[in-house]
Amino acid sequence: MKKGAFTMIELILVIIIFGIIGTIGADIIATMYKNYIQARTINYLQSQSEITLQQIAKRLQYRIKDTAIAHKGAIDLLLSDSTVDNTYNVIQWIGYSNEALLTTAGQNPGWSGFIDLAAAGTNSAAKTLSTPGSNLAFAHNIISALTDSKVTLDNGNAALIFKGIPDTAVGAVEGYWGGWDPDYVVRVTRNGNSVFNIVGAVVPKTIYEQYYLAHTAYAIVPEGAGVNFTLTLRYNFQPWLGQTYEDGERAILADNVNLFRVRQTGSTIRLKLCLNDDQSSGAGDYIVTCKEEVVL
Repeated sequence: MKKGAFTMIELILVIIIFGIIGTIGADIIATMYKNYIQARTINYLQSQSEITLQQIAKRLQYRIKDTAIAHKGAIDLLLSDSTVDNTYNVIQWIGYSNEALLTTAGQNPGWSGFIDLAAAGTNSAAKTLSTPGSNLAFAHNIISALTDSKVTLDNGNAALIFKGIPDTAVGAVEGYWGGWDPDYVVRVTRNGNSVFNIVGAVVPKTIYEQYYLAHTAYAIVPEGAGVNFTLTLRYNFQPWLGQTYEDGERAILADNVNLFRVRQTGSTIRLKLCLNDDQSSGAGDYIVTCKEEVVL
């Protein structure tokens, strides 16, 4: 029986066909790998954007109304001011001591937020304010732990801010950020478990019934320029002591930031953050993702 054999032409055709298949397969594999790297990078950037926005939003959630301001150079405006534009790149606000409100079941919160105007413990001459339902020992311990004892209810660095005062744009900026004004903010220490002592020689002209207790202000500060700046959080600074965000502690929120925008309409704050991968994915493309968050 006679056996057939491949001719040279047939061998060459087979080699060519295998070469074509190999090239196509390599391209498919390379494309699949590139798509995987891009998808992984996008997921990572989206996750980082969401985490960063949630960190900012959670702190903004406990802001004292009328203290959120936009800062540019020597200019401060309420964040809700219609003239605030993209050149106001530093955002600041005072947060009330939410952690000091929390307590175990059956115990009073660290501070009640109410002053009993008719109580004997509320006395302008004695510079005392009665706050029934409070557990100031608990508030003292929490605030001291959060600030590494920089602020306590013994050293006079904590602040009592009257709720809803002031109610004008100029007054809000001046009252909270333009220096300590006892009509809006008083420094306090504890006198027992439910009475504040007002620190300093001056007392408010009017004592209001509702208040916030505060131990720190916050600022979101971009560092660097271009499409790869760093977004940082400044905290543990007290504007009622004449301090600015530069006196606060610093924590990095995100690197390789393309865009960070904050807008306030009424009481609603909108955040937008865009991050890029700085072409570190190895996919050869410049990947950018954006996320938005709304804070009421």
